Amino acid sequence: MSTNNDVPDITIRPWRVDDFDAVKAILDDTFAGTWLPELTPEAAQAYKESGEPAGYIDEMGPAFFVAEIDGEVVGMVHWERDFVHALHVPAAHQRKGIARALMAFAEDGMRADGVELARLETDTFNTQSQGFYLALGYREADRYPDLEWHSGFTTILYVKTLSPRIATPSRSKTA
Repeated sequence: MSTNNDVPDITIRPWRVDDFDAVKAILDDTFAGTWLPELTPEAAQAYKESGEPAGYIDEMGPAFFVAEIDGEVVGMVHWERDFVHALHVPAAHQRKGIARALMAFAEDGMRADGVELARLETDTFNTQSQGFYLALGYREADRYPDLEWHSGFTTILYVKTLSPRIATPSRSKTA
């Protein structure tokens, strides 16, 4: 339970089929607020006609983890092996520690799987995510054309060394 009234209690759990609509709403929100303003009209139309994000959720949903506050799904993360494919928190829930909690959860999952270097991508126009990842200790490793959106974007590859978590010694008393 949180002792700070400004920081909500965040529960992270595996995605369930009944989360589909909530996750779709989150992806729609972040698309509209982050990507849509940057896309060419042709790329925006192609996305609309593609069936995304429903196809992505259908295919990869079982690999998602969601964040909940008071039973409401307020964010999601998707990673495989060493690569974070998606991190999304809707605008109404940003700056509450949700994305930070999801990334810590994903990094812990990677560590548990023996991953030593986490990777993820964002685009150069997304300065908010760049600042967030830098604050989490990621560093820029490469830049290359973003071929997914056909809008002339440049993708940034970020990496972070995942140091093993150090267990805290037990404070049990000995007789």
